[in-house]
Amino acid sequence: LAALTTQFPNAINGIKRGIEREALRIKPSGVISQQGHPKDVGSALTNEHVTTDFSESLLEFITPVSTSAEQTLAQLKDLQKFTLSKMGDELLWPISMPCFIEHQDDIALAQFGDSNIGRMKTLYREGLKNRYGSMMQAIAGVHFNISFPESLWQSLYSLNGNQGTLVDSISTGY
Repeated sequence: LAALTTQFPNAINGIKRGIEREALRIKPSGVISQQGHPKDVGSALTNEHVTTDFSESLLEFITPVSTSAEQTLAQLKDLQKFTLSKMGDELLWPISMPCFIEHQDDIALAQFGDSNIGRMKTLYREGLKNRYGSMMQAIAGVHFNISFPESLWQSLYSLNGNQGTLVDSISTGY
């Protein structure tokens, strides 16, 4: 790290990042929502920033790729604020472990429509339900996606004596 910062001080400029945050939709009483994906948010199949994950009640917020951490967090905030304004009286459960769910049948699989890809996405979730159970899939998570700039990989490759190929070095690094 010292060699990297001394010899290649700008190597980490341009890190790209994005966040995917899942959150259960709940009723004001604190129980899981039985409503379908909020229509005013856009199609769960085609909206690249607000979709459903495993179930109709498990929203997923996906920020665009950005080189600014502040911008990424602002985009996540905006996506959530927009979605909340379209959900009526429903709320977002704030933590990863789900609200009280009496039975796994209370967790409706995400529906993506009748197109081939839509049916395939729902069928995939049916497989997850059969393998792991719906309760396990109700756990919400946050995924942090990161991509390092080419300049970092070239700098590390040089510091390591250009061993192997750059492509192999990048794969090993990730």
